[in-house]
Amino acid sequence: MEPFQTPGETESLLYISTWIRKFPFLKAGISTRLGGVSGPPFNELNLGMHVGDEKDDVIENRKQLAQKAGFSYETWTCANQVHGKRITRIDRNNAGSGRLDVESAVPETDGLYTTAAGIMLTSFYADCVPLYFVDPVRRVVGLAHAGWRGTAAGIAVEMVETLKRDPGSDVNTIHVAIGPSIGPCCYEVDHRVADRFQELLQEDVQHILTPEGANTFMLDLKESNRILLERAGISPSHIELSRYCTSCRTDLFYSHRKEGGKTGRMASFIGIMDE
Repeated sequence: MEPFQTPGETESLLYISTWIRKFPFLKAGISTRLGGVSGPPFNELNLGMHVGDEKDDVIENRKQLAQKAGFSYETWTCANQVHGKRITRIDRNNAGSGRLDVESAVPETDGLYTTAAGIMLTSFYADCVPLYFVDPVRRVVGLAHAGWRGTAAGIAVEMVETLKRDPGSDVNTIHVAIGPSIGPCCYEVDHRVADRFQELLQEDVQHILTPEGANTFMLDLKESNRILLERAGISPSHIELSRYCTSCRTDLFYSHRKEGGKTGRMASFIGIMDE
């Protein structure tokens, strides 16, 4: 069963429906490209300010998504993503970073987490893998942005280790969702990237790399992160995995690769709802 589903009343977002049922204190999901005000080639619901879209249109799109997801736009929090593995804790002091411009975003960070209610954590995608984290015991939620560099750097494991340190989560109570991204059907990489994943996953590499040509391979980034999360101690029963491929479904999602680099960005989002 696909865990990312439309709530019915709007095509602008997909909720992690299994989590909404299990954990009524949170909201989590991803935007689609539908329903916003951006013009071509960003049409319609572009949420990234770094892609050349009109700033006012992006702000309007962000406000629309926050309202539909049930958050105050004032709490929209995002980072300047650099394909690394740095994780930053968000609290009342830095909540709202990046909502109005790129300059105020959390610097050089690809993972955000919080224990504070009412904060909307977000990150941006157009093929990379969105990772969502929740520990319902410690009431902590997080997001991580995992392209091939971030995956190879171990951002999924870094987030798990961070949550174990602060706020002291037990790995057995952490749940993870792996969101829509480019799939192994469409993600062709060269030998340089393939060699990194061969070194990283070793005996499991046959599950994520398929030879395509003399020097090219098809890479499964979602499965790579799933394997790394299980190695970090996350129970397989606690991992949700989306089957959506952003490159196959440009009617629904943005795809940097499929659309030649000139496109918008979806936003993953997660937050603890105010009591």
